Amino acid sequence: MEKVPMTVEGYKALDDELKRLKTVERPAVIGAIAEARLHGDLSENAEYHAAKDRQGWIEGQIAEIEDKMARAQVIDVSKLSGNQIKFGATVSVVDEDTEESARYQIVGEHEADVKSGRVSITSPIARAIIGKETGDVVEVITPNGAKAYEITKVEWV
Repeated sequence: MEKVPMTVEGYKALDDELKRLKTVERPAVIGAIAEARLHGDLSENAEYHAAKDRQGWIEGQIAEIEDKMARAQVIDVSKLSGNQIKFGATVSVVDEDTEESARYQIVGEHEADVKSGRVSITSPIARAIIGKETGDVVEVITPNGAKAYEITKVEWV
């Protein structure tokens, strides 16, 4: 069983979503199925089929989240330190061509949200900077071609 690295916040978010699915969504869809059954012939009952589809999706989400949580390797970023970039690090970089700066935290796949500066450990930029230190220049292959970034800061927050 392959471990899935994630931050404490990521694990908590999964746990919150699992609780919501089990305590809010699952009972609601069961109620919708019961209501639709009261309308008679199930073979032509669109409400019933929609509710059953929704139930299948919810159960799939629950199983997926439970699997991720079972395989979770929770890493408390606040207890990490050092100059070398690894999982959990928040890294500031500057694009060598455009001089644009960016700040990314390296997180687990399910936690990634580029808009909020959280990139997956499997993303091209994370793979390029893992193991590097402040002052290093890395080349990242992007869909728009190769880009060079200078690492300006490594933080553990």
